[in-house]
Amino acid sequence: MSEESTGEQRSPERARRLPRAVRERQILDAAVQVFSRHGYHSASMDEISDVAGVSKPMIYTYLGSKEDLFGQCIRREATRLLEAIQDGIKPDLPPDMQLWHGLRSFYRFVAEYRESWTVLHRQALTVGGSFATEITDMRTRAIELVAALVVSAGTRKGLGEQAEFSGAGLSAALVGAAESLADWALDHPDVSDGVLASWLMNLVWLGFNDLVEGEIWKPSTTAE
Repeated sequence: MSEESTGEQRSPERARRLPRAVRERQILDAAVQVFSRHGYHSASMDEISDVAGVSKPMIYTYLGSKEDLFGQCIRREATRLLEAIQDGIKPDLPPDMQLWHGLRSFYRFVAEYRESWTVLHRQALTVGGSFATEITDMRTRAIELVAALVVSAGTRKGLGEQAEFSGAGLSAALVGAAESLADWALDHPDVSDGVLASWLMNLVWLGFNDLVEGEIWKPSTTAE
């Protein structure tokens, strides 16, 4: 007896056999969408199953429980975010321009992957526990990346020791400011990633006193 004659209908997505890696990506994409919309506690595996076009048993088999799935989402999106920032940094440029390009890549990622940023910056921290630890680890890596640029800039100006001393703290402040500005930017999509990055450079890189004195940081004319 054919499937049609029994009245049963299977969606093309459910019926099609896909490689495991492709199916896992499909599930994670759906999970990020649902978690960003409802939060961890209110998100249902039923909805994730529907959005992904797979059965719940398949989700459990491939990626584990709801808690496991949320953890996988955090790790994947955090990796994607850090890779986007690192790819944006141009090592042949001066440290300030490297940081500006990295910030541009960060804000571009947030604009293009709003759901990823929501899961990372809002949902994971709200849930707390091991999920918050994952975000702390991501922020630590981002701070280390910025600190390396701060130390490099200080060394160029003969202030290597001072930069070593204050680099981590200044970098933590910059990362925190970058995250806050990213949240603001979600409600102001008309502001470009280049403008957002320049605002932050003016606020943090030059220092408040330089801003008061009218010393404004600008990207070089060779910047793309």
